[in-house]
Amino acid sequence: MKRTVAHSVDRLTGRWYERLLQGDGVMVVDADSKKTTKGGKRVTSASARSSVTAPGRSRGSGVQTVYDALKHDILEMTIPPGEPLDETRLSRRFAMSRTPIREALVRLAAEGLVTTLPNRNTIAAAIDFSTLPVYFDALTLMYRVTTRLAALRRTEVDLVEIRALQDAFAKSVDRADALAMIAVNRDFHLAIARAGRNRYYADLFRRLLDEGRRLLRLYYSSYEDHLPRRFVDEHDAIIEAIVHKDADLADRLSTEHAGQVVHQIQSFLASGIGADLALGAEIVK
Repeated sequence: MKRTVAHSVDRLTGRWYERLLQGDGVMVVDADSKKTTKGGKRVTSASARSSVTAPGRSRGSGVQTVYDALKHDILEMTIPPGEPLDETRLSRRFAMSRTPIREALVRLAAEGLVTTLPNRNTIAAAIDFSTLPVYFDALTLMYRVTTRLAALRRTEVDLVEIRALQDAFAKSVDRADALAMIAVNRDFHLAIARAGRNRYYADLFRRLLDEGRRLLRLYYSSYEDHLPRRFVDEHDAIIEAIVHKDADLADRLSTEHAGQVVHQIQSFLASGIGADLALGAEIVK
């Protein structure tokens, strides 16, 4: 799977930026026009992505099967951003009627992982690289604000939840389980946000973290899913600042934590498409 991720990232980011530099916006990649091999046979890339089917399942379990498989493929970017998700084709892939397919797509749309177009077609949500600078600014600010407020307002109950999630994150890092790291990291930072007792900040931070899940997948890919232990230690240091109600230290540590994530993602993207290609807002007018 790691090889597939690296391949799709390398292929897609290059193509996206090729179009962006031409002023055409984010490219929609028709991955089904590509061929790959599986078991010595030539098959379409959509067929190669997953052999999951759900014969004989109830409708509820069928929806969950489709949802889990598509979410996995979208986060791993074996379903590239912008790729059409045709209900008929997905129905054949999972050996199900279109009803559970449609319900699974609705759930994914609510999480921002797919987009329904005006013509009612559904695609994997695009990543607009031209907005990354302002996205990173907002993300960094929310790291700072929520962690500072948590240091000022947390309760002992909050600390129990935050520590439990940190323990789960450390275990996912030890397993090099990137998708678990993405999920638990999100929950960890949202637990800190809730401890700050401002639901507006928490809601905005949730939206930013959800929108950035595939960027975080690139972040872990840059380390081949083996995240250095020092980044787990950064979480521990943030927790200690919150425990001791040191808002200034919590602010500083969260700023540094967000900064290294942003820098690593930017460096990884640049290394895949040429070091001289700027990741700035001026790419798309």
